Amino acid sequence: MKRLLAYAALITAVASPAFAALPVGAKAPDFTADGALAGKPFKFHLANALKKGPVVLYFFPSAFTKGCTIEAHEFAEAADDFSKAGATLIGVTAGNTDRLADFSKEACRDKFPVAAVSKDTIKAYDAVLALKPDLSDRTSYVIGKNGKVAFVHSDMNPVDHIKLTLKAAQDLKAKK
Repeated sequence: MKRLLAYAALITAVASPAFAALPVGAKAPDFTADGALAGKPFKFHLANALKKGPVVLYFFPSAFTKGCTIEAHEFAEAADDFSKAGATLIGVTAGNTDRLADFSKEACRDKFPVAAVSKDTIKAYDAVLALKPDLSDRTSYVIGKNGKVAFVHSDMNPVDHIKLTLKAAQDLKAKK
């Protein structure tokens, strides 16, 4: 019986994606990344963005994959709402980084930047894709102006990332 329970636990652990992320209240690691906004080169520095207000930082596995394209499009559709909430929006990835300029135009609709991050940044944010450790999983953070994680959502399904991070950004604005 013990073997059966141990085997069942192992199957569950392997079959279920294990999402880890920085917890709410943790200090968000500072980073700088090169990327694109509306197809043009863009440099992002978290510390500089936080001077303006909260940052919605979302990790996605790879540009021009189905889920990532859907997610970027949905974030683009809500970009004005994020701006009204006082939040800077940026998507980051380690996958297909040579196509980020095109992705910023096509999927992001010129509404927000995307940037290439290093494996070290993915690790620092505990957003490593288990099956492909050179890529990030799908994790969204809302980082308060104080540099601390105010909200986190990890799920490979892109559906809830936009509405949950927008609500968290709006809640931060309401607390002022």
